[in-house]
Amino acid sequence: MTDNTFSLEGKKAAYYTLGCKLNFSETATFARMLREKGVSEVSEGEHADLCLINTCSVTDVADHKCRQAIHRMVRRHPGAFVVVTGCYAQLSPERVSAIDGVDLVLGSNEKAALIDFLTEAWSEARDGEDLHRYHTVPTREITSFAPSCSRGNRTRCFLKVQDGCDYYCTYCTIPFARGHSRSPSVASLVAQAQEAASEGAREIVITGVNIGDFGRRSGERLIDLARALDTVEGIARYRISSLEPNLITDELIAFCAGSRAFMPHFHIPLQSGSDEVLRLMHRRYDTALFAHKISLIRELLPEAFIGVDVIVGMRGESEEHFQQTYDFLQSLDISQLHVFPYSERPGTLALRIPYVVDEQEKRRRSALLLALSDAKTEAFYQRWIGREAEVLCERAPEGRALHGFTPNYIRVELPPEEGGAALDNQLVRVMTTGFNADKSALLAHLIP
Repeated sequence: MTDNTFSLEGKKAAYYTLGCKLNFSETATFARMLREKGVSEVSEGEHADLCLINTCSVTDVADHKCRQAIHRMVRRHPGAFVVVTGCYAQLSPERVSAIDGVDLVLGSNEKAALIDFLTEAWSEARDGEDLHRYHTVPTREITSFAPSCSRGNRTRCFLKVQDGCDYYCTYCTIPFARGHSRSPSVASLVAQAQEAASEGAREIVITGVNIGDFGRRSGERLIDLARALDTVEGIARYRISSLEPNLITDELIAFCAGSRAFMPHFHIPLQSGSDEVLRLMHRRYDTALFAHKISLIRELLPEAFIGVDVIVGMRGESEEHFQQTYDFLQSLDISQLHVFPYSERPGTLALRIPYVVDEQEKRRRSALLLALSDAKTEAFYQRWIGREAEVLCERAPEGRALHGFTPNYIRVELPPEEGGAALDNQLVRVMTTGFNADKSALLAHLIP
């Protein structure tokens, strides 16, 4: 029976997040919910009463990293009450709950009620005994939307505008882990942005699983949300974390080109430059449409940063298909590639495709695309050497140069004598001078 006198007040918590920006946003929201109940975050070396691990399951490697993280947290905080949530928790609740030290596993529908589940389970726990309890529902019953607009320990704020996915690409388990596409109202999201601005946020990253699907069931559209957010006073910058090519409307691109606060920064998943492989993946566009979107962005926002996701070694991807992908990507005026080796996922339709690419060949193809990415990023940065730019400064770890990003997402570093803590979360004008040692950023000086 639940002990009604149980309180979270005075407890200390440790958090660990794996995976996407959406997960980091949600973890920051969990921490905020717990902080409002009197739970503080542990400092380095402190013992936690509560451990919360927010998991990812995009690949089998991600699953493995989740298990490692859980074991590591249990070892570091013996006797702590351990909660696991996120995509891996939804897809494999029994396996996760069976791990020594795990007390509570919450699926995608239940994490919105984290405090209620946690309080009830923790009050029933006995010292030294793991509960091994899990709460999940089938994918079709995942209907809750857990709002999230959190900064955590970052300069920028992450605003969750959408969850779930209706696309069911053949290689992906995310729709099974997150449920159907759903989103809140424009009005509620504007209110969250206004609150973030009142707390000092200057930049908001719009996050979700399939953001372009925003408002599918409510009749509102992503462009409606963008227009409304653009009017929020105090927020100087918005970035959209990722948009499917078929859902980036020409209208939205044109809006960003004339927007007050939406930055010239796009992240677009291509996944393959072969139309045949795109069909095997059940993607909803072809290379012609993708090329049109890149061309339009370059026409309206010539300085825009464009990041592109690509999967190598998908079942059915022959050497010829890969060469088509390489040649297509080489031909595009893009800024960076995010390269992911294909990973077999149980229950996905891709497992029915007969041709399998071996691991060594996946690594070879990945290396080729990563080299192409490095060349494109360096060329993009090179164009900005010797130019003025506005940078939003970010808190730097001890002993590291203060850094920040330009509107088009070029990382800039300031010398220690110019980059004091007072500049954290401030917009400053700089003049770039050249690359840093590893060419991961441009060096710059403040403009008086």
